[in-house]
Amino acid sequence: MPLLFIGIDPNTGSEESATIWVDLANREMIFQGRKPGPELTAECAATEVPGHAKGIPDHEAVVRIPARMVHMIREACDAIERDAV
Repeated sequence: MPLLFIGIDPNTGSEESATIWVDLANREMIFQGRKPGPELTAECAATEVPGHAKGIPDHEAVVRIPARMVHMIREACDAIERDAV
């Protein structure tokens, strides 16, 4: 099943494209965004979260999504919930 395109950052330029998709088959949201700088990556990796080891596993990534895309994240959540019925 192809990804369901939800939206792209309305302020995107020709080289940046924060984007949100939904994979309904796997019930997952897919985010494309800017890579954080080394300082933010280190801060995320060093943050201790209950039930979670410190660090960022090699198969995971930290991405930045602009706050102006919150409505698109809600739309992605709604799409997954609708599909769960």
